[in-house]
Amino acid sequence: MLVVDNGSVYTNYIIDCLKEMKINYRCILFDRVAEPDIDNSFSIILSGRRQNDSMMNATNSKLIKHALAKKKPLLGVCYGAEILAITLGGTIKKMDQSRHGIHEIHIIQDNPLCNGKIKVFESHSYKVATLDSSFDVIASSDACKFEIFQYKNQNIFGTQFHPEMSHDGKNFLKNFISMK
Repeated sequence: MLVVDNGSVYTNYIIDCLKEMKINYRCILFDRVAEPDIDNSFSIILSGRRQNDSMMNATNSKLIKHALAKKKPLLGVCYGAEILAITLGGTIKKMDQSRHGIHEIHIIQDNPLCNGKIKVFESHSYKVATLDSSFDVIASSDACKFEIFQYKNQNIFGTQFHPEMSHDGKNFLKNFISMK
């Protein structure tokens, strides 16, 4: 598994989850990702970020396109979900109020990762505003219409929240990691 560190303060929590699950991983800063890292990874997680960076955006878009071409599972977390949406025809927008802490989201479509209502940790001031029709919306909340989305029945997902930061989110992450 390749974890792309985009400078999020929460990336170490992703790593801790992978260690707990005894998953082999490589965590690489976005500006150091090379072709062998991508080709040798069975799946990819794109972390959140602290600040906007055009090189970061370009690198993450390239990784998304690679995952699509090679049919590799990919999970975009927070910023990772936002760049997934943007790369494949969606938009993001600044929220009226930042969202931080544990919030409940509602699963609205059957999927292999979660069901019902789950409590997740959010920390963001932007959100996905629109998605291309190639995406299916899996979950929403009172603040975000696109809390979880999936690309064309492929194992490519975006989460507006940080799954590594809550019990329900860790179960979501475990289910994603078990995908091949």
